[in-house]
Amino acid sequence: MSALEDLGGEERLRALVETFYDLVETLPEGSNLRRLHGRGHGIDHARIEQFNFLSGFLGGRRYYMEKHGHMDVKLMHAHVPIRQVDADNWMVCMNKALDDEGHSGPHIDKLRAVFTRIATILVNDVPDWEDIGARKG
Repeated sequence: MSALEDLGGEERLRALVETFYDLVETLPEGSNLRRLHGRGHGIDHARIEQFNFLSGFLGGRRYYMEKHGHMDVKLMHAHVPIRQVDADNWMVCMNKALDDEGHSGPHIDKLRAVFTRIATILVNDVPDWEDIGARKG
């Protein structure tokens, strides 16, 4: 059984992603995540692409790969300034989304650990866009 099947399939994944981004848009911990997404294609785009990525990542159809030709999460975020606090806040929102959607059990504990590891791996030394603007001004 795939991790996607353990989660309840595509419908439950879509609900998780929607809840996650609803939390990003409303929780204080989501404020910098909103700002980072606002510098890119926006939250609506992120909702679609996170579902596309996670479907394949969790063992389902690889929509992201079909659309973009890769599943390299580090490459997807290489241009984005991600600090440890951003990774931590991403996890606050994802953990709450998992809880709000009623997900629990050993398979969810493992998923939380994997998400934490990935969030930490994405932390980088890309200068914050605001810092770059301040230096130019």
